[in-house]
Amino acid sequence: MHNDLDIVYALDLLGTVAFAASGALAGVRKRMDLLGVIVLGVVTATGGGVVRDVLMNDTPPFCFKNELYLYLAVITAVLVFLAPRKFERQKKALLLLDALGLGTFLVIGTAKALAFNLGFMGAIIMGVMTATCGGVLRDVLSNEIPLILQKEIYASACAAGGAAFYFMHQAGVPAPVKLSVAALLVIGIRGAAIMKGWQLPRGRAL
Repeated sequence: MHNDLDIVYALDLLGTVAFAASGALAGVRKRMDLLGVIVLGVVTATGGGVVRDVLMNDTPPFCFKNELYLYLAVITAVLVFLAPRKFERQKKALLLLDALGLGTFLVIGTAKALAFNLGFMGAIIMGVMTATCGGVLRDVLSNEIPLILQKEIYASACAAGGAAFYFMHQAGVPAPVKLSVAALLVIGIRGAAIMKGWQLPRGRAL
């Protein structure tokens, strides 16, 4: 069990780096200064978990209890600011890392919600929020329509993973199995959507 938690923690840190890079790149594209790029990187990497913890009254939020998350986000943002073209050239790899982070953040958020005795909808919402709120804040701060409100299969992949995690939890499935299956489900759906160009239906213009 301890080894499984170590793997989740390592993936959590990797997801933090991927999310920070996506936020920082958004800042570079908007021609923000170094501080703006760092803020966008940190907000993208930690925003979802912070919002979750505040709503669940678990304060101070996770990244202030373990500042490694903040240091990783700041360092990643600075590296992106200094060499944005190198990161842009790795766009596909960053998208796949983002999918990895998405799955990891989803299971961490959902597991925490269940530990706080939230029900089905509450657990899914907290899991999805953990995985996507940082990206929403990034898009709002960079004056873009949030990704989860567009045709991308993003939050829907998280909802599927959260639902699977909840039902496995209720069925008494061991923690390593439910963590792995739910995360892989999110990563698989999001990864396939990236590779195959899957999209949700769009609303028709009035």
